[in-house]
Amino acid sequence: MTAMTTVSGGVRTEPPRRISARRTLRHSLTLAWRNVAQLRHSPDKLLDSTLLPVVFLLLFLYVFGGAVAGDTHSYLQQLLPGLVAQMTMFAMMGLGIALNEDIKKGVFDRFRSLPISRSAPLTGAVLGETVRFCIMMVMLVLTGTLLGFRFGNDPLSVLAAFGLAYVFYLAVCWISVLVGLFAPSPETVQGMVFIFVMPLTFGSSVLIADTSTMPGWLQAWAKVNPVTHLADALRALMLGGSVGNSVWYTLAWAAGIVVVTCPLAIGVYSRRV
Repeated sequence: MTAMTTVSGGVRTEPPRRISARRTLRHSLTLAWRNVAQLRHSPDKLLDSTLLPVVFLLLFLYVFGGAVAGDTHSYLQQLLPGLVAQMTMFAMMGLGIALNEDIKKGVFDRFRSLPISRSAPLTGAVLGETVRFCIMMVMLVLTGTLLGFRFGNDPLSVLAAFGLAYVFYLAVCWISVLVGLFAPSPETVQGMVFIFVMPLTFGSSVLIADTSTMPGWLQAWAKVNPVTHLADALRALMLGGSVGNSVWYTLAWAAGIVVVTCPLAIGVYSRRV
């Protein structure tokens, strides 16, 4: 907030005091808890996070299992890590919609009147979506385990896999934030994010680990697709085998996405709200 002080004959505007990184983090966590509290009062908002991973796993497993791997059990081992990568993308779709709705309702106008960091409302919204991500992962792994999926690597590697997925998820959330700030309505946000997510998830190694059967142009796309790198890294960490450069490519993509989209989102937020 801009401080106002009275001087002889008028009002002088003082520049706002710089908010420290520690206070910015505290503001962001407070606003993140606001989003979590909303879910406690409206648990129906988590219906898609609860059902979507289960539906996708059952659908892809029993439709493609026999054709891709010969039997559903063998396909389940390569499918579930790929779906973790896919759900990482789908989990961020609701963020832009909720953000756009808050802007329409004037919630962010109230945030601007508070002595908080300019980036805190956006960062808090991103961190608050962690609940949605965790629910999707739990439902996906629980359903997969009941169907016969088994991790083939040590617990630390498995935790590293989910940590990598979470880091990438936080990065792509900023894309959803940027779309939510630009779009004129929540319905537009959903359509724009969906068009962005579909080619990234389905044009990758999410559903099939071996992309050599794809047409040449689609193979070229899959090789540079960040979701492919994420899915390959998750399979190696969950099932065992050579990780290669997939983890580093995934982290590099995550860092690049944040470096580009985070400042853009904060800039758009400062001008629009």
